[in-house]
Amino acid sequence: MLIENLASLKDDMVAFIAGNGLRRVSAYVSEDVPSVVFEEDNVDSWKDFVEHAKASGAAFLTMSEVVLEKTDVEILVQQLREQSFPDPDSHEIAEAQYLVEHVGKTGYLQLGFAHQGVMFLYETETEWYDRFQQILEAVGELGRIVVDEDDED
Repeated sequence: MLIENLASLKDDMVAFIAGNGLRRVSAYVSEDVPSVVFEEDNVDSWKDFVEHAKASGAAFLTMSEVVLEKTDVEILVQQLREQSFPDPDSHEIAEAQYLVEHVGKTGYLQLGFAHQGVMFLYETETEWYDRFQQILEAVGELGRIVVDEDDED
């Protein structure tokens, strides 16, 4: 089953976390922090994750979400147009424009708790959000390419 919007899942998570006597802190745990990512083995793996947090003695979980904004899509399309010279009709531009259909939807959720100096993380995302991230990374990589005009053949 393909989920296009994780908002209802977020609501379920909020209720389940509170039902387990844990608090939530709105925070994103970046890749720079030593962490272990919890692997999903079923649709309700996030519940197991919350129960592990409780069993570890965690008083709270971090929670972060990403809701796609119209300006995110507009900026991405603009960057692609600038970098797609001389092909203004590139496939990536069409894909980025298609993302407008997902504006206002939650595409990414992250739960986390600290235990013995390590952050344990649960992450889930929609397919469209994963593609959005791939396009963003491609734009970033293209932006880092530097042409050295002093190079001689």
